[in-house]
Amino acid sequence: MAYIRTISEDEATGIVRQLYEQDLAADGYVGNTTKSLSLHPEIMTAWAGLSKAIRSNLDQRRYELVTVAVAAELRCTY
Repeated sequence: MAYIRTISEDEATGIVRQLYEQDLAADGYVGNTTKSLSLHPEIMTAWAGLSKAIRSNLDQRRYELVTVAVAAELRCTY
């Protein structure tokens, strides 16, 4: 159950529909990050650009190590 209002897959149109379809094609489901930003898809586009810029300077292993280290520091179990 979501604690924030999101646009459901059935209601999605325009850019939100495109973002949902990208997630479905890549992962087989619409990710929580995409859903949580569905009311402001311009933020999702900016987030994707930032993520791409960060990843372009790190190999996959280092990116994942940093991700795990930050999650541990923040005590994130997600």
